[in-house]
Amino acid sequence: MTAELVRGQNHPLDRTRVEIRIVAGGPVVAGVTLGDAQGRLPGAESVAHPGAPRLTGIEVPGRAAAEHRIAVDLDALSAAVHRVSVLLALAPTGSGGRSGFGAVAAPSVAVTAPDGTVIAGYTLTGLGAESAVVAVELYRRQGAWKVRAVGQGYADGLAALLRDQGLPQAAELAAAIEDAAGQAPARALRAPVAAHGAEPPGGGPEAAVGHPAPARTPAADRPEPAADPSPPAAPSGGAPIDYRHPKRRTAPAPAAAAPDGTSAVPRRTPAPPGGAPGASDGPPPPVAGDAAGWSMDERLFNQVWGMFEDLARSVAAYRSAADFADSRLAKELDHALADPRDRLGTAADAARAAARDKHAALVARAREALDRDLAQLVAESEVVEPALPPAFARWDNPVWQGYRVPPEPPMAVRLGDLHLPEVPHLRIPMLVRLPLERGLWIDSGRAAVLRSGGHPPEREYGRRELGSALTDGPPDEAELRRLALETAVAVAARLLAGHPVGDFAVQVIDPGGAAASALAPLLETGALPEPPAPGAAGVATVLEALTRRVDLVQMALRHRAADALPPDLDTAQQLLIVHDFPHGFDDRALTRLRYLADEGPSAGVHLLMVADRDRAREYGPLLDPLWRALLRITPVPAAHLGDPWVGHAWTYEPPLAPKGSQVVRQVLDRLAEARRADGC
Repeated sequence: MTAELVRGQNHPLDRTRVEIRIVAGGPVVAGVTLGDAQGRLPGAESVAHPGAPRLTGIEVPGRAAAEHRIAVDLDALSAAVHRVSVLLALAPTGSGGRSGFGAVAAPSVAVTAPDGTVIAGYTLTGLGAESAVVAVELYRRQGAWKVRAVGQGYADGLAALLRDQGLPQAAELAAAIEDAAGQAPARALRAPVAAHGAEPPGGGPEAAVGHPAPARTPAADRPEPAADPSPPAAPSGGAPIDYRHPKRRTAPAPAAAAPDGTSAVPRRTPAPPGGAPGASDGPPPPVAGDAAGWSMDERLFNQVWGMFEDLARSVAAYRSAADFADSRLAKELDHALADPRDRLGTAADAARAAARDKHAALVARAREALDRDLAQLVAESEVVEPALPPAFARWDNPVWQGYRVPPEPPMAVRLGDLHLPEVPHLRIPMLVRLPLERGLWIDSGRAAVLRSGGHPPEREYGRRELGSALTDGPPDEAELRRLALETAVAVAARLLAGHPVGDFAVQVIDPGGAAASALAPLLETGALPEPPAPGAAGVATVLEALTRRVDLVQMALRHRAADALPPDLDTAQQLLIVHDFPHGFDDRALTRLRYLADEGPSAGVHLLMVADRDRAREYGPLLDPLWRALLRITPVPAAHLGDPWVGHAWTYEPPLAPKGSQVVRQVLDRLAEARRADGC
């Protein structure tokens, strides 16, 4: 539960890797100081600031901005560090002076998990002439970390703040920080407005089921969304429409060393509005991994989510402008024809023609701006897609040809692609963080697919087929069930391929035996040790074993007694594929299934349902909470996933291998070889 702190209040941290998110009423400089038990600084090397944004375990923004995110890895800090103080300072004005925090909206600070889940928040109220402030501090107490709302302001600015923390060179360092922060123009704060659409992942296509989606990890110099951005409002009174894309940027800066010792990718730098003077070559070529993060996988993950956000907002701007043009056309036509005496004749025709010309010009201008943004995103997609690791890559990516079993599990997995009708050829990978916090539901019902806008793949998606040809028309029930099972096997193969040997396992419930053909790749390669047991007895056996596993693991975690688990208990994460539901399920089995859906993820048991929702309605509303708890995906493209920023209905495309490809089987074969080599 989120804690809203007041000054002086503290709150325990249940994790050591967090983000500090800051939203201010104008450009501010953000930094971090690493102090001892008394909060004293040993030297300037203990301050992370725009001129030196990276310390071990700390990464701060590279310049003044209205929004910031600071990455903190408390486990990476030296044992001598007991206080991590987050400081804010107003950026100097053009004349060299500055006003106090009392002249701008009160800054707010949130301590969040890396996935965006808010742990604690604090709004810095009551400030006046102070131009620098210690906002919050993370401090170590008896081996555990806590966050405290500080709100200590300094009217004499950053130098006084650093001096108060015992830094001898406070004035010199404060001047250096302000100079570094002023090297690039600060970005403007986008005013937050109410979001609408699907219920919030926090954001992203998973939002339809409440997953928090990680936003693009902000290099400090990349425009970031406000707390809950939504589509830009249509201008009123004929005001000009701002068509600038949030991702305009100049050439990236040289790479620097990341906290984990790897080479950090260059940060993005937005170009000045309208482009830099004399720049005629357009934006520089995009770079794969051009986002902040501790590793290349995390940078690519954040970059993909940034592309998703950018496409959402660009299309929202276009739709808003088009709606405004339509509204203006209607008003002008109404005005021109308001007087019955003016409805006939050349004057009326001229008024109508002029109104339509204005409408066409507005729409054309909006489309031109959208096309510019889309061209940039398409170029970025063309360099990002080939650079993705296997867990993030499509099945037709060459990276799978050189697949090797990884030593560590991935941070996310690709569960398909997303696109919008304005640009059907641009697909954004749908990346979902691991471990899965919610189960999946592959909807094999024909009626549900048609209601959500399902289309045969080769009609709309001529560039790439989806695993097998469909008839020229909506797929029938048998074809949908086959594709749903094929999708389930593809998802299971991805999860198995992304984990080290022995860290992930698959179990299947198939009481009628109808999935035998689709499960052949899993059975023949040993990924599924034996065929699913038939009938209600088979259902009960699997559910009873997994329920016992969840109970034991939860008790072990609760009492910190992992060593007490029975030796026969398989501690690998489990994916339970349930096919042909509700056949073979009695009331007891239904209760256990709901229990696994609710409690399983916390104990490493994840549910994947392959089911027709309409066929399960015989149980009435009893199962409604189960369906709502699952992320619904479809075996054919369907527009049913919504984002919380602008309410777009994204068309989801399942992660099936290309027609005739044996890549899934090849990957499972390599996993089998690795298991044999490992003695599993």
